[in-house]
Amino acid sequence: MEQLPVTLVRVTAAERITPRMLRVTFGGLGPDALPGHWPDQQVKLCFPRAGQAEPRLPAADPDGDVMRWYQAFLAIPEDDRPWMRSFTIRARRPALGELDIDFVLHGDAGPAGRWATTAAPGDTLGMVGPSALYARPPATTGRLLLAGDESALPALGTLLEALPAGAAATAFVEVADPAEEQHLATRAELTVHWLHRDGAAPGHGTALVDAVRAAELPGLGAAWLAGESGTVRALRRHLLRERGLDRRSVEFAGYWRLSLTQDDAPTAEDLAEAQERLADAQG
Repeated sequence: MEQLPVTLVRVTAAERITPRMLRVTFGGLGPDALPGHWPDQQVKLCFPRAGQAEPRLPAADPDGDVMRWYQAFLAIPEDDRPWMRSFTIRARRPALGELDIDFVLHGDAGPAGRWATTAAPGDTLGMVGPSALYARPPATTGRLLLAGDESALPALGTLLEALPAGAAATAFVEVADPAEEQHLATRAELTVHWLHRDGAAPGHGTALVDAVRAAELPGLGAAWLAGESGTVRALRRHLLRERGLDRRSVEFAGYWRLSLTQDDAPTAEDLAEAQERLADAQG
């Protein structure tokens, strides 16, 4: 059974790459903490509770049993148990023992946002993963559609960087305003449409869905969708029902939920999404 790495990671640098996006570099990582190299490589970050210098974590299970480790994590008293959130590795430099993770700064009171606003060299988090079990190469048959909000930008950037020369991709990205646009490097033939909310709250509008609906996408063969869960579900329904894509060619993930956090119980829509993702993986 593959080991799921569990380690403490320390900040070596923090830089605002846009007014609302912070790139944090973590260093001192051994080779076991950076297995493989694939796009959209996800990890769980564990944030310490108030008064803790570093998060309290169980040791990695000696047999690599992920569920047994997670049960030990849940057994930590709630007041001491770290907050756990999912993030995408934006870049990795194994030779230097470094990785970058981008944080969207919402100005909210969530544990990840609070931590990121004051992140500085020496700060310590826990990291669970990454795991090669979740490695999936980007689709390259036909035009690839990528759509999401700013929370999807780190993963979207890695997917574009992994596309080969000659591939065709179209991206729709919803961000707060023009200052949040980023350069997206790729060898593929890429068309990017930036959508600006211009003062509207994220997740409350239909600009992203409307833009994809109205788009001409010749040769569309696959899609990758991420961001607010309700928006992702609407995009997926459009692609399956109106564009006729096979469900197995549409990767989708709800990164966040309007008015809810990762600590809140799943809704009926969340459970339906999980069942669809399981069906796609098995189909």
